[in-house]
Amino acid sequence: MHAVVESALGIDDGFWGATARGATFEGFERIEPGRHRRSGLKVLRREGDAVMAAELSVNWAYRVWRGLPTEGRGTGRPPLSPERVALTTAPLDAAAARWKGVPEGGELVWRWGTDGR
Repeated sequence: MHAVVESALGIDDGFWGATARGATFEGFERIEPGRHRRSGLKVLRREGDAVMAAELSVNWAYRVWRGLPTEGRGTGRPPLSPERVALTTAPLDAAAARWKGVPEGGELVWRWGTDGR
């Protein structure tokens, strides 16, 4: 969801953008050697507000796309306008179709900054 929505909305400072700049999260293992984990935590501290804003945007776009409640107790104010949400619908549909097409035991590779743009 994050890769699709962040790409569709041009969010470069969300979860994947921060990860590309070296942010680390608990449970992540780098495939390629990178900076020391402490540096990754510094990136996340510095960019945490933008990452959280992206989190809210992705969650909202997902809720709308799936037809989940977007009004009522606990939903809060929409972080995205209807026009911004509309930008995510076709990419989410396309990504879901890609995922559905992956055979059992297969994999789906998504290249940040390339796929979805």
